[in-house]
Parts: sequence; C-alpha cells; structure tokens
Amino acid sequence: EVVRIDGEPVDEVFQLAADMGGMGFIHAHECEIMTNSSLINTHMASAAAEAEVGRYFFSSSACVYRDQPLGDTYLVEDDVYPALPDNEYGWEKLYAERLALAFGRETGMAVRIARFQNCYGPLGTWQGGREKAPAALSRKVAMADDGGEIEVWGDGSASRTYIFVEDLCRGVLSLMDSSVEDPVNIGTDELVSVDELAQAVIATSGKKLVVRHVDGPVGVMARYHSTERIRSTGWEPRVTFEEGIRRTYGWVAEQVNAGATAAANLEE
Repeated sequence: EVVRIDGEPVDEVFQLAADMGGMGFIHAHECEIMTNSSLINTHMASAAAEAEVGRYFFSSSACVYRDQPLGDTYLVEDDVYPALPDNEYGWEKLYAERLALAFGRETGMAVRIARFQNCYGPLGTWQGGREKAPAALSRKVAMADDGGEIEVWGDGSASRTYIFVEDLCRGVLSLMDSSVEDPVNIGTDELVSVDELAQAVIATSGKKLVVRHVDGPVGVMARYHSTERIRSTGWEPRVTFEEGIRRTYGWVAEQVNAGATAAANLEE
C-alpha cells in the first residue's frame, strides 16, 4: 500500500537519522553504531521503496573516506574507492550508500546521497559525549573562568572543514532538486586545525584562556574533499567560519549560563 499524507502520496523522504556522536563516542561505541545505524538505514530505504516514494535522500558522511596527511590533495567523490574508512561509522555509511542506490536501481526510486562534512551550529548537541568539536569547545570555553585553561585532545594539528547547519540544509535541498545521481560532498574548502578552532572560540568569547593538550581520540589527521559536484547545482556556502562560530558559541554559552543559574536556584 502506498503511504499517503492527506490523501497524497509521499514525494520525498529525508533520511537524516543515525546513531553517532563526536570522536570519543564513535571510538567507544562501535557495535552500537554499526548495529543501530545499519538497522535504521535498511528499514528506511526498504520502507521508502515499498511505499513508492519518488525521491529518497540519504545523509552519508565524510567518514567514508580514508585518512589523509596534512597537505594532501583534495579528494573527489569517486576517490572513496578503494575503500579504507578510518572508523566503523564510516564503513556503515559506505554500505548504506550502496544499499540505498541498490533500492533505487531496483525500484526506480530517485536516490540522492550527500556526504556531510563537520556540521555545527545552534540547537545541536553540546554535552553528554555525542557533541562535535565546535560545540564541545564552545562548552569548555563558556564554562572556563577568564584567565583559566581548556583541554584539547591531541596536539591540535588535526584539521577539518566545517559547514554551518543552515548552509548544509540548503545544500541538501539543492541536491534533492537536482539531477545529480552520484554521491556529493557538502561542505566548505576552508581547512581548520583543532587549535585554530579552539582559538576562534576563545576569541569569540572575549576571554583569555590557555589551551592544554591532552591524550584523547583524534580521528584522521586531515580531510580534503572537493565540493565541485554540489556547487554544480548552484549551491554555495553563505555563512563564514567566523560568523558560524560566533552564533554557535553564543547559543552554547546561553545553555551553560542557564544551567548554572538553575543549579544556583536549587541550592538556594
């Protein structure tokens, strides 16, 4: 039976769900990630095809690519093979890409796949272990006393590209409206090291803080991914890294301050 909403068939499905988190979570919960995410993606793709959905979007990840040394060349989407993801989250995503495309070939459902680079912004997870680096560092800085210090995993040289959530959402919609059938990278071309990210958050806060490097899961050294394919749809990122960090830190700081106020009220 075709799934209908208000009597009309479903034209598009956006599959954005996954069991995942920041680098610490990814390295500590491999079995949960692979089991839960594979079940989610299998059932979603199967149900969408059975319901005769017109277009199906699958959110993949830059984690499908291999580790890269600093200064490496930019990878295009086809460079994902021969496959060598750095973690199990990436392996599951790569399999799920192939599963969605197989359903598309067999049923005629139009499949669109985007490999997300590091997404950040307000309203995202900022505590509890599943948060990504921009939110985690924003929380640490917001909680630190002026003149104090924050801890950063690794030596600070590992580098990533970051995409603000609003730009990412526009990219998804642009891809869904396009005729591009192959997976695309959605992100920016601005490589930012962990230390540069930490300093950007500190500068936004207006505090004077010392960064102390400690042992911890870092992941790949660098990710260089071409965005030419998504830009062929007419999409371009609009939010600068500085503006995105300003908005992200501002929101996270509000949550930290609200929690501190609530705790103080309870003590009274």
